[in-house]
Amino acid sequence: MPGLPNIKNLTLEELELEVTALGMAKFRAAQVFDWMHRKGAASFADIANVPREVRDKLAAKFSPGSLTILDKKVSRNGEAAKYLLELQDGQSVESVLMKYHYGYTACLSTQVGCRMGCRLCASGLEGLVRNLTPGELIDQIWAMQKASGVRIERIVLMGSGEPLDNYDNTVKFMELVSAPKGLGIGHRHITLSTCGIVPRIYELMQLRLAITLAVSLHASNNTLRSQLMPVNRAYPLEKLLPACGAYAESTGRRVSFEYALLGRVNDTLAHAKELAGILRGIHCHINLIPANPVPERGIESSGARDVQAFKIVLEKAGYPVTVRREMGLDIDAACGQLRRRLTASEKP
Repeated sequence: MPGLPNIKNLTLEELELEVTALGMAKFRAAQVFDWMHRKGAASFADIANVPREVRDKLAAKFSPGSLTILDKKVSRNGEAAKYLLELQDGQSVESVLMKYHYGYTACLSTQVGCRMGCRLCASGLEGLVRNLTPGELIDQIWAMQKASGVRIERIVLMGSGEPLDNYDNTVKFMELVSAPKGLGIGHRHITLSTCGIVPRIYELMQLRLAITLAVSLHASNNTLRSQLMPVNRAYPLEKLLPACGAYAESTGRRVSFEYALLGRVNDTLAHAKELAGILRGIHCHINLIPANPVPERGIESSGARDVQAFKIVLEKAGYPVTVRREMGLDIDAACGQLRRRLTASEKP
């Protein structure tokens, strides 16, 4: 029911407190949690092993979540499917299901819109509308699993929004999605992408989670990065990079630096050499991303030769480098292309 809090926002321990406060036996919480998180019940009526009285009490206080699929587009090669999902307040977000040789990965949104204003990204074109709750992130997974009939085994928090701008909900989601009595997707199978909110990186570091931290860098100096990413004015490279180094050293997990290559903007050999210099000493991996089209931003991708030349400079400097194989480009589902509604070209 719209207006009620999503029951999937609650941990098992929190749900135990709720059911006992409603006069129910504590063990009912584990039954409900199992149905909501591990089995993906769309309504309380689906919970077969709980008395109707219990279900009615829960339905009066909580929403079961469950998102409506407004639109689905599948890439020509079948490797990616983009879903436009309606939330219970009428807002919507896009999520992507990607097929790899090792299984299925979900790219989830953490906010409706985004306030970071990065020039490379379509998600912030309309600004931030609101944060998503932990349950709404869980519901994105279940919506795609039910529609596709597959099990999602990996998660990348790279959809609409900045995960660390929605820090508490994002962290709680990672706790919920990895719960043994829930979906059981371990932290090592989760990648969190951030534009670089430095204080939150230090907070996340203290949690010692085994996730992969991906930092969107996209420039090798402050002047250029501030033009592309306004967040750099608050957290310039001399603050961001030490935070990344500390994160890698403290957690033992190398940081993945995301670098979108923009034609005639940040893709010269001089930029590559500068990037190699500023990352020295940080346990990291560099992920090069041929920029994806965002018409409103005037984004133009680097040519294949420029991408390869950039990569060679970094490899010669001793860095592990990969060039991301973009999936779903033909359905505007690739990096930086997710929005909160269909584009004009996608509308029927």
